[in-house]
Amino acid sequence: MTAPPEAVIETRGLSKSFEGFRAVTGVDLSVRRNTIHALIGPNGAGKTTVFNLITGFLAPTSGRILFKGEDITGLPGDAVARRGIVRSFQISAIFPRMTVAENVRIALERPTGLAWRFWRSATALDPLAHRVDELLKAVGLLPERDRLAAGLPYGRKRALEFATTLALDPEVLLLDEPMAGLGHEDVDRIAELIRTVAAGRTILMVEHNLAVVARLAGRITVLARGQVLAEGDYAAISSNPAVVEAYIGGSDDDAAA
Repeated sequence: MTAPPEAVIETRGLSKSFEGFRAVTGVDLSVRRNTIHALIGPNGAGKTTVFNLITGFLAPTSGRILFKGEDITGLPGDAVARRGIVRSFQISAIFPRMTVAENVRIALERPTGLAWRFWRSATALDPLAHRVDELLKAVGLLPERDRLAAGLPYGRKRALEFATTLALDPEVLLLDEPMAGLGHEDVDRIAELIRTVAAGRTILMVEHNLAVVARLAGRITVLARGQVLAEGDYAAISSNPAVVEAYIGGSDDDAAA
């Protein structure tokens, strides 16, 4: 019998309060290696707060966060990212007046320190050129490599953001509503892109498009009012009466997301 994949990210009793308001209460989460795990729930469920806690943008009021068994509770965002947990918006800023290839090259330069060595000749960047093209090919943007980023349609800009994200070679990628603002055609394209980049990586995603969740996620955790309501595969989640009730009755503000 094959052992289940090990947990890469775990939260134990994770809680966060804001001036007396409990945004997240006692969340236990286990994200297994090389899987796509979705975090869903109605507005105000605490999904984004959990993301902010895992990535070090917020410090928990109580509870623990483990990465590959190491306690990373309370580490700042840059320290969390250096360990290999990258949230898409952390490095997804596009420079509109630079080309598609230049955007990816800048992301590749960050770990090497080349971005700060202004006196180096352009040939110093030649070793990055092949990797730039590899990343652009992976996200379907190689034909657009010399185009200004400002001229890309919105869906293709999202693909460029994925390329800059992958340039940091994250072990775990957290995606906060990757389908937000996309048209139907772009949703299909980005969904397939997520499936492609998931090879050899672990992905934790917040997503409101349940059709995309059903298509991509092997495991789903449902939050409601800051607590875990249910967990399982899509078939189990979609037939759970408590989950159905939470979505139908969920009308809270998404202030805590």
